[in-house]
Amino acid sequence: MTTYIDSFYSRTAEPHEPWPVLRGDRETEVCVIGGGLAGLSGAVSLAERGLTVTLLEARRIAWGASGRNGGFVSPGFSLGSGALTKRLGLERARQLYALSDKAVALVRNRIARYEIAGCEPVEGRISVWRYPDPDEIRRECDRMAEQFGIEGEVWSREELRERLLTERYHGGLFDRAGFHFHPLNYALGLARAAASLGVRLHEGSEVTGLALETAQKTVTTAQGVVRARELVIACGGLIGGLQRRLSAATLPIATYVVATEPLGDRLQSAIRLDCAIHDNRLANDYYRVVAGDRILWGGRISARRAEPAELAALMLGDLVSVYPQLAGLRAETAWAGTMGYARHKMPQIGILRPGVWYSMGFGGHGMNTTAMAGELIAAAIAERDDHYRLFAPFGLAWTGGALGPVAAQTTYWAYQLGDWFRERRKG
Repeated sequence: MTTYIDSFYSRTAEPHEPWPVLRGDRETEVCVIGGGLAGLSGAVSLAERGLTVTLLEARRIAWGASGRNGGFVSPGFSLGSGALTKRLGLERARQLYALSDKAVALVRNRIARYEIAGCEPVEGRISVWRYPDPDEIRRECDRMAEQFGIEGEVWSREELRERLLTERYHGGLFDRAGFHFHPLNYALGLARAAASLGVRLHEGSEVTGLALETAQKTVTTAQGVVRARELVIACGGLIGGLQRRLSAATLPIATYVVATEPLGDRLQSAIRLDCAIHDNRLANDYYRVVAGDRILWGGRISARRAEPAELAALMLGDLVSVYPQLAGLRAETAWAGTMGYARHKMPQIGILRPGVWYSMGFGGHGMNTTAMAGELIAAAIAERDDHYRLFAPFGLAWTGGALGPVAAQTTYWAYQLGDWFRERRKG
């Protein structure tokens, strides 16, 4: 059985036993492929509606980005609300935003309902500005309140610097609707919740074949077969070549995280907030305090498969560039996670052919949208609800084949360059 990579999350995960490998034949109403948050959320939503469900995971539950990410939970999508409104119009954008807002509440409710240990929400999220423009912060606060009902709180440069002791930031927008938590423990708790509802979970059960042409779908693994009336494919950035059309619509993108050593009282010389923090750049940093006195710092993305050399040093360099008073701190562990991005930066939620559903493309904003997708697909299967069609304008756009990663990496470098110029022009 595959073991989890070394990370802050795997080191602090709640005790858990592996789920069994699929062996033999199985019949079920719904088969879910993928044991990340999209698959787990869908399995729970389906089981809550009384359907029999079998979930297959190639490695371990939340082995990919679902168990390695920054742990931020907040309304919205990877595509910004302004761009979403421009694409769809305000009314349609509001409908999608309302779904994402409900999903944040759903995550909270499931933690409480299923008594998921080790992922108690830590309230609040703040976006900090890397250049001086207090009018922009106020306009953004007013726009989000007026258009989407998200009430924020503007923090001046002086107010912010009482809490984040750095010269890099020039004000912030605080959002009480967001929170942060331990994503691996949440996923492990969802798996236990699914099992308590009758879902049969199988780790180490990579899918090797799909037969989708008939009313009953057949899913083959090395040691077993599942036959199901409905199939949900929720594989994210690790889909590989499982299904040609879905694979062609997924761009695997890596992001990086470092967890520092315990800082003790030294933490107070830099960070005096326990909420989630991210800056407003296109190529942004995001971070939070964990375990009382450690910093979990994330950022950078790459379309390359290999981790950068000296990853921990690279990430600590980004941290110290914001908080130079922490120079000399050490990393305890650093890691990468592979997300699945769509070209349009919106979730891909829909039906591929009768009885075959997809739930993917959550890159960079999956903590709430995976829960949302699970509910939408479960409601569609169990209740013939058609709210999933709200995502039809985005669909399965081709990501460019072999040139897709090159284009994505070039775009990210352009973001970095643009951020650099913007900070210096307005600084």
